[in-house]
Amino acid sequence: MKILVTGGAGYIGSHTCIELIKAGFEVIVVDNLCNSSFESLKRVKILADCDIPFYNVDICDKPALIKVFKKHSIDGVVHLAGLKAVGESVEKPIKYYNTNVGGTFILTDVMCEFNCKTIVFSSSATVYGDPQTVPIKENSPLSAKNPYGRSKLMIEEFFQDIFATDDSWRIALLRYFNPIGAHKSGLIGEDPNGVPNNLIPYISQVAVGKLEKLSVFGGDYDTPDGTGVRDYIHVVDLAKGHVKSLQALKNKPQVFIVNLGTGKGFSVLEMIKAFEKASKKKIPYQIVDRRLGDIAICYADPTFAKEKINWKAEYELNEMCEDTWRWQSLNLDGYPRYK
Repeated sequence: MKILVTGGAGYIGSHTCIELIKAGFEVIVVDNLCNSSFESLKRVKILADCDIPFYNVDICDKPALIKVFKKHSIDGVVHLAGLKAVGESVEKPIKYYNTNVGGTFILTDVMCEFNCKTIVFSSSATVYGDPQTVPIKENSPLSAKNPYGRSKLMIEEFFQDIFATDDSWRIALLRYFNPIGAHKSGLIGEDPNGVPNNLIPYISQVAVGKLEKLSVFGGDYDTPDGTGVRDYIHVVDLAKGHVKSLQALKNKPQVFIVNLGTGKGFSVLEMIKAFEKASKKKIPYQIVDRRLGDIAICYADPTFAKEKINWKAEYELNEMCEDTWRWQSLNLDGYPRYK
């Protein structure tokens, strides 16, 4: 089965390519490299011991996508391509809707043209907004609070509308919680452009001395230690969720939504302590004012993922931190900065 992975050179995409290949899928990658590096795919080829056709293509470029579909008989798509910074989405909503929503429309249009009706879409726990209760179930109220989250929710609704009018589609909508970690080899991992937006890449760059200290946004939340609590999931577990979803979609045409999380929440201060243990480095930090839009607590109820796609997170927090540290310490500046 040939699977097109959009955004396949990125953090989640590169790990997903490895797991797909291990499971027997043939992988083709399109990525415009705006927030990724071709170096990651070079390393995926080494780890997977096979060639991976790659096309420097933006999902908004319909003629270029058509060329890829013409060249390969694509059976399904794992759709990871998109912009993902919450803060930037508030500043540049048009850019986010054009890329995330508009790009998905274009991709789906091309899929229809080639009668390709299987897709696994990377959605996000941001669609829940500030949850009324935790753990969060798939049927919990939806209340995306920023353009990034709303773009994900719009795409989910788009795919559900498609299935309502054409029930021959096979669609999985995966709501990610907080991916961290890296491949055990230390060859691939998270390599954000510029100053990291997410907690763990920031902590790891403090640990290697690239950044001076961590700013903890808010110390007065209604949580055990006053800092925000999140559900952190190993990126390899997340990657395996895409494989399990494709396997579940083989059974019959359907559309389903699953949370991909561990079901456990850890605070910022707990994450700092865990990373200090893994790296044997002291992480200096200061508590500063809350960020606009941040919430106190968010973690998944992963029960349905086990029932629906036979998936459960396997990695514990210590392994997530150890694998992140291995990647960061072996790649102080991330991937080489060439395309």
